[in-house]
Parts: sequence; C-alpha cells; structure tokens
Amino acid sequence: MKTRPDTLLGRLAVTARPPRPWLRIQASNWWTRVLLAGGAQGRPLNGADLRGADLRGANLTDANLTNANLTNANLTNANLHGADLTGAKLRGANLYCADLRGANLNRADLCGADLRGSNLTNAELYARLAGADLRGADLTGAELRGAFLTNANLHGADLTGAHLRSTDLRGADLTGANLYGADLTHSMFVDMTWSERTRWPDAVAALMRQRSLPIGGGRYRVQGSGADLSVLPAPVS
Repeated sequence: MKTRPDTLLGRLAVTARPPRPWLRIQASNWWTRVLLAGGAQGRPLNGADLRGADLRGANLTDANLTNANLTNANLTNANLHGADLTGAKLRGANLYCADLRGANLNRADLCGADLRGSNLTNAELYARLAGADLRGADLTGAELRGAFLTNANLHGADLTGAHLRSTDLRGADLTGANLYGADLTHSMFVDMTWSERTRWPDAVAALMRQRSLPIGGGRYRVQGSGADLSVLPAPVS
C-alpha cells in the first residue's frame, strides 16, 4: 500500500524510516529482538539476551555480541562478518549458511549449533563445538587451536589450512572433509570417522590409515582407548 507524504499515515511512515542510518537508540531486550529481526544494525549488543530470536538474514557485520545469549536463535543467512562473539552462548543456534568470515568466536559455546554451509574463513574459534553440525562449512584457515569438536559433524567441510593444533576431534565425522595443509599437531582422533574422499595433509595420510580400521562404505574409524588418545606428534623438522 502506498502512502502520500502529506497525510498522517505518510508522516508516520517517514518518522519510522528516518534518513539517518547512524541514529543510535537504546531498547529493551524484547525490542532489540524485534529491531534486529527487522534488519536494524545493532552495535554494540554485548550481553544482550537474544535467546530464541528470529534473526534470519540480519545484518550484524562487525557487531559487538560479546557474552550475548543467542541460545536457540535462528541466524540462518545472517551476516556476522567480523562480528565479535567472544563468550557468546550459541547452543542450539541455527547458523545455516551464516557469514562468519573473520568473526571472533573465542570461548563461544556452539555445542549443538547448526553451522551447515556457514563461511568461517579466518574465523577465530577457540570454542566449544561439541556435537556441532558443520556439514559443508567453509573453515578455510579457521583458528581452531584447542577447540572442542568432539562428536562434531564435519562431513564435507573445507578445513584447508585450518589451525587444528591440540584440537579434540574424538568421535567427529570427517567424511569427505578437506584438511589439506591443516595443522593437526597434538590433536585427538579416537573414534573419529573419515572416508576415502577425506583429504589429509601429506605428512598425516599414511599415519591415519595405520591407526584406522575400515567400517564399510569406504569409511574408516580411528582406533584407540584409555591413555592412547591417538595424538599426532609434532612434525619432525
């Protein structure tokens, strides 16, 4: 429906869309969720309560979301490029195809989060990602040192050049994943599954075969128990 600018409805519409994108407002947690769902850019949002918020497609570029509670939030296709999510609670959050390039997820809790198809290129992920769904995620060059990726689904994920030193990958699914050039020094792989299509760094491929047993369908499972955590040693220089 079109409105004329000289009518009451027209004036209200103009007021609702001020020609000042830099305008900053303060709002309650409830209104924050409403405004973000409508496309508002919220900076900063540190500590905001956004549990269960519907933020599909929201523009949160460079947003300050430190310690924000985004548990079970829907961030499908959201733009979080360069966002600071340090310490954010993202358990069960839907980050399907979200843009997380260069985002800081240091100490973020992403357990059970859906990150399928997300772009996490160069993201910092000193995070809890246990059970996270990262199928097809772009983790090229991602900072994952010391991350908890136990039982995570990394089927078809691109981990080219990722920093995975001392990462816990026990029980993870790396079927068809690309780990070419990744640093896997001191990482843990017990019960991790992989396939013929999984691409390992050249120095690791033979060792992974030695430590794995076939489980059918061109897939393998890394063996180990007790004190044997199947930790890859530091490369010999």
